[in-house]
Amino acid sequence: MIYLDNNATTKVDDKVLEEMLPYLSNDYANPSSMYDFAKKPAEAVKKARVQVRDFLGAANEKEIYFTSCGSESANMAIKGVLNCNKEKKHIITTKVEHPCVLNTYKELEKRGYEVDYIGVNSTGELDINELKEKLRKDTALVSIMWANNETGVIYPVEEIAEIIKTRSNETMFFVDAVQAAGKIPINVKDTQIDLLGVSGHKFHAPKGVGVLYVKPSTRITPLINGGHQERGMRAGTENVPYIAGLGLAAEIAQNALDYELKEVKRLRDKLEEGILKNVFNARLNTSLHNRVPNTTNIGFEYVEGELILLHLSDLGICASSGSACTSGSLEPSHVLRAMGIPFTALHGSIRFSLSRFTTEKEIDYVIENMPSIMEKLTKISPFQDELEILRRR
Repeated sequence: MIYLDNNATTKVDDKVLEEMLPYLSNDYANPSSMYDFAKKPAEAVKKARVQVRDFLGAANEKEIYFTSCGSESANMAIKGVLNCNKEKKHIITTKVEHPCVLNTYKELEKRGYEVDYIGVNSTGELDINELKEKLRKDTALVSIMWANNETGVIYPVEEIAEIIKTRSNETMFFVDAVQAAGKIPINVKDTQIDLLGVSGHKFHAPKGVGVLYVKPSTRITPLINGGHQERGMRAGTENVPYIAGLGLAAEIAQNALDYELKEVKRLRDKLEEGILKNVFNARLNTSLHNRVPNTTNIGFEYVEGELILLHLSDLGICASSGSACTSGSLEPSHVLRAMGIPFTALHGSIRFSLSRFTTEKEIDYVIENMPSIMEKLTKISPFQDELEILRRR
């Protein structure tokens, strides 16, 4: 099995699993309890908070709140900020955000909020001038992802934060960094970002644990009310095994950044170049340079993406046609539509996303087999004349 869908989820690192196991067996006490038995779990949560602080470059571990996932972090940030600023009803985001953000705003629009959706160009890069034009005195929140989950394109969130705060310190800025964390350096204390969310299972921690960074001056309300956990900001008994795993995964990812930026990128580039060179109807759907090192998105013209994925799966290769949260939909990717990707490639676009566990042998295997897969599928395509034109180019 060759796993090239790491933007959907990642394998749990063996070291992370080992870190988790004691809190699933012997050290199972509630970390909020007062007796000695609870000390080890409480210390594990405390240690993880420091590890995540360093991972995100935060100034203080008290800026770190543990959640269940990136979607919860996004909802906590967005709704928490708006609840503290009810007189302002204007929001800015992009057309290419993750569904957990876009669908939250669709719901808020029904409640009277006005949302502006900023566009992107043909390589997926953000229109900063449009953002500047849309900022208003009554803008309560700007919400922009750090890296796109489908194309890997990196957005200049540090620059965007400066633009926002130059206009108004009262406009809050939330960054969905789920696809950036562990792939590129993050140092929030050197930015004017107010809130930032990440998800553990994107960098080899388990599913079911995430983080929300909140700048000390930022006011939000809890999304989940109840007990005093997370300093009163997120009720519910702490998920100690997963939090401990997340902490170690963050530390490992931080130490592996150089490998990610060099070796994972080299393998990604090799895969991309091999497919584009050997498959006549392949085209690149993303920025050539301005993206995270593990991601490529390739369109195969006049062929259905679902058929490509099935043939890849038959060979033991896992990839995707977009966000895992929308993979059950027959609608083409909202990200690629926003980019204006031609209809000829829209339905046949495949995302390959690598990790530090991806090997050269695996990449060679995919490059070797993609031409034969495409040869089979182009033969049954109803667009033979158009394919013949591409073949002759």
